[in-house]
Amino acid sequence: MATMHPSVLFAALLLLLSLQHLHILPPCHAATADTLLPSQGLTGGDTLLSSNGRFALGFFQAGSQSNFSADGDSTPKWYLGIWFHTVPKLTPVWVANADNPVVAANLTSCKLVISHDGNLLVILDDDHHHLQPANGSSSSTVWSSKTNATTTNGTTTTTTTTTMAAAAASLLDNGNLVLHSASNASNIFWQSFDHPTDTLLQGGKIGWIHGTAGLVRRLVSRKNSVDQSPGVYSYELSSSSSSPSSGSAGSDTSIVSVYNSSTQYWSSGTWGGRYFSNIPETVSQSWLTLSFTTNEQETYVEYAVEDPTVLSFFVMDVSGQMKVLLWFEGSSTDWQTVYTAPKSQCDVYATCGAFTVCNDVPFPSCACMKGYSIRSPQDWELGDRTGGCARNTPLHCNTTTGGGAAGEPDKFYAMASVQLPADAQNVGTAKSEDECSVACLGSCSCTAYSYDDDDQQGAGGGCSIWHGKLLNVRQQGNSVLRLRLAAKEVETSSHTHTSRRGVIIGAAVGATTAATLVGFVFLVMIWVMRKRKRYGDDDVQGGIGIVAFRYADLQYATKNFSEKLGAGSFGSVFKGSLSDSTTIAVKRLDGVRQGEKQFRAEVSSTGVVQHVNLVKLIGFCCDGDRRLLVYEYMPNGSLDSHLFQSNGNGNGTVLDWTVRYQIALGVARGLAYLHASCRDCIIHCDIKPENILLDGSFTPKVADFGMAKFLGRDFSQVVTTMRGTIGYLALEWISGTAITSKVDVYSYGMVLLEIISGSRNASKQQSSQDGVHEAYFPVRVACGLVDGDIASLVDANLLGEANMEEVERVCKVACWCIQDVEFDRPTMSEVVQFLECLSEVETPPVPRFLQSIAGQTNLNIV
Repeated sequence: MATMHPSVLFAALLLLLSLQHLHILPPCHAATADTLLPSQGLTGGDTLLSSNGRFALGFFQAGSQSNFSADGDSTPKWYLGIWFHTVPKLTPVWVANADNPVVAANLTSCKLVISHDGNLLVILDDDHHHLQPANGSSSSTVWSSKTNATTTNGTTTTTTTTTMAAAAASLLDNGNLVLHSASNASNIFWQSFDHPTDTLLQGGKIGWIHGTAGLVRRLVSRKNSVDQSPGVYSYELSSSSSSPSSGSAGSDTSIVSVYNSSTQYWSSGTWGGRYFSNIPETVSQSWLTLSFTTNEQETYVEYAVEDPTVLSFFVMDVSGQMKVLLWFEGSSTDWQTVYTAPKSQCDVYATCGAFTVCNDVPFPSCACMKGYSIRSPQDWELGDRTGGCARNTPLHCNTTTGGGAAGEPDKFYAMASVQLPADAQNVGTAKSEDECSVACLGSCSCTAYSYDDDDQQGAGGGCSIWHGKLLNVRQQGNSVLRLRLAAKEVETSSHTHTSRRGVIIGAAVGATTAATLVGFVFLVMIWVMRKRKRYGDDDVQGGIGIVAFRYADLQYATKNFSEKLGAGSFGSVFKGSLSDSTTIAVKRLDGVRQGEKQFRAEVSSTGVVQHVNLVKLIGFCCDGDRRLLVYEYMPNGSLDSHLFQSNGNGNGTVLDWTVRYQIALGVARGLAYLHASCRDCIIHCDIKPENILLDGSFTPKVADFGMAKFLGRDFSQVVTTMRGTIGYLALEWISGTAITSKVDVYSYGMVLLEIISGSRNASKQQSSQDGVHEAYFPVRVACGLVDGDIASLVDANLLGEANMEEVERVCKVACWCIQDVEFDRPTMSEVVQFLECLSEVETPPVPRFLQSIAGQTNLNIV
């Protein structure tokens, strides 16, 4: 069989991609004016359109999955809501009948009207009995604004008497639906901004109006990705010294995320006049302003985006994370998530449900505990994992320890290296692990226990047991949880472990043989490459070639994509093995449009370069709408798993200073190669610890080129939409100006700071008594360089074992890299020279944005 030359194959691939470019649009609606009058009705095919064209109000169907109810009914479910009209991806921002959708094949007899008493109503035509609210009500009213014609105007409340003829409804340019006086639009009787669902738009508020019973503005997550009914997570304003009915709120007010209206799991910290104490990084974002206001009438938080061309919204996501998303009109193909709180998915309370384990490494994931299975796979597929997992085999629950006629007593399965669940009950009388296990077996409701000899002399004792559901178990930890299971479940695990020993021994022998074979193949490749005598870029297509895989081959290599390494915004990554025993990582891209875009970017960047510090692209698959990329496997995962997740207790390895310094140098070399040594300058655009992979010897490899941009040598800058990850974005990119390779330099500088501290730059740091600005680590580094205090900046896990000259050098390089003005930043080639000690690096000035955070207090500006 003839083999197509790799360069020809690559060109054919790009041609195929250009022919298969697709567009996905939301449901079509007939646009109307922005105001609904009493004589009119908004039916299923109509919309109100804001005068600026950005927002639309009408009936929509959330998604194909929403068509299926628990009883198998596949009749469509419809909602009245507001969405972004100019965005091709249907994005609802407010829903009226979230908990009572209309179940109907079509909406010809369902309409939005203004009632005789001045209310907004969604009603059903009584002549069409097949249309029913989802809650089973026989009433023809699906939803009502339930207003008493109370004029609020945002601050005051006045009850008036109105009639249908005196009211009108308008969709404003900011996405707010208002019911107002027909003769005076400033007299507002009701507005959607006072009743948000899961989304906050610019102009909306989170908080309360004093003295107005029940009027509390909060965000509540949806049930799942298609069901618009309220979920279990909320995002709201909280104050220990005030309430919605009181007339004051002080410095103890904060934004909080709450589970099931009772358990708080994240807080912004209190307002200090310029920013909330736990999120000081928000003050440095020129593109977004977060403000807090309290007066006699109301207390609230709101946000503003300066750029009028950028669409934005805050959302309490189904996952329990609050997210900030941006859309750049005319250039975006999908929403860009620029901020999340809490940053770690596993910090969300009960994020995986009961009897699960949450793992942040390398990406957030949920897995059932041993002996349990997913309770509702369909809900999990839609993002709702609150149902957790259910027990496979009922417990024997024998209260004796010697067995019984009913069968063998329950046993315990050891879950190592976990963070224990909350709500433990201490058993002080249990002085050994055997006594602790007996205490758990003595209660039918006991589901697990943990025993620690080191805790026996402490206040809590050594034995802890749990009753009922186990929540918030996390893989990163230093404890052992003994899970109570039916005897046969534990025995199955034991037999499986025994059988696996033979597999492991066989795999070790096979790996040795494979290594020899791979070494031989590698020598042959080197000989072929030298024989071809290629010059210029060492491109893969012209050299050793990238392989075009069949989908079936990759399906077999990954055992039907069964071993998931992680997931990101563009898809999932799976571990696999080729026929020659080469271990690979297969990235399966999701989404037709965004997946296609990343596929093009990665093949055209990673596929044409080779460097020891860049991840190697082995091949690709382009089968129908399937897009897969095959990379070399990195056994030590990503840098973030070692810097942020371990803390000496988790699966990650605490990297010593020598390894950290070599990682910093290796990443700098890889970026310098991309910027200066390729045919075109390649700007990575998303440098962060998650995109720095580590091989078996902890050599760093820059990965994930899905956002990369090419810059011809005849051009100095390129215009592109703001992407990447908040906290690593250069200031000029956030402001919307053209970018250069210096955006990678800025991101690299932020990564250097995290390599030093072993923590996220925005996380709370050990601070001195100088002030709250110490909490933001880049400020601490800038102050440390000025004051000569470098030792306190180093990760405490290193136990003081670090070369302080190298630490100071890295601190200086990092602060040069994050200078406000891009021309003040060094090139990556210069950074390499600095780190290789070939050039001296001077003390940098304190960046202005750090000065703004610190308020220029205690800073002797250089």
